[in-house]
Amino acid sequence: MEKILVEVSARHIHLSQEHLETLFGAGYQLTCKKMLSQPGQFACEEKVTLVGAKSQMKLSVLGPVRKETQVELSLTDARALGVVAMIRESGDIEGTNGIKLIGPCGEVVIDKGVIAAKRHVHMTPEDAKNYGVENGQIVGVKIETNGRSLVFNDTVVRVSNQYSLAMHIDTDEANAAAIAGTAQGELIR
Repeated sequence: MEKILVEVSARHIHLSQEHLETLFGAGYQLTCKKMLSQPGQFACEEKVTLVGAKSQMKLSVLGPVRKETQVELSLTDARALGVVAMIRESGDIEGTNGIKLIGPCGEVVIDKGVIAAKRHVHMTPEDAKNYGVENGQIVGVKIETNGRSLVFNDTVVRVSNQYSLAMHIDTDEANAAAIAGTAQGELIR
């Protein structure tokens, strides 16, 4: 079976248009810095400061804007900030914690949206058919690295025509496997 690209997703924020304009000014549009592997997704020039109970940190904004603001942190980042980040799939923010956001033109306190993204594999329907899996299925992904090979169990398969094949893990998970940059993984059902 073909290996799956494993990418490290560092801490970042997705903003709603309302929050984008509060933080950066009325009518503001995101500035693309570079395109990401998932179609239509891009890293932005813009950064936002998070203010937690213990500390502050800057996060890159990812575009395009979303319906709701979502902050994605590693559990280590969350502890450093003094906020609890629940492990959730992207977009599943009901019942999660909020945080204060500061931009160059304003600030906003979100009442929900801080998560540690559940590790996942993006697939097209054709990829899912080839791998014999379906949307929402939980799988393992085996990653061979120098001295820290491991299997990431509890990995959710996310299937859409809007995706390209790639696994996403956070920086804590990458450090556990000694991954710098990208790696290759083998799907285990």
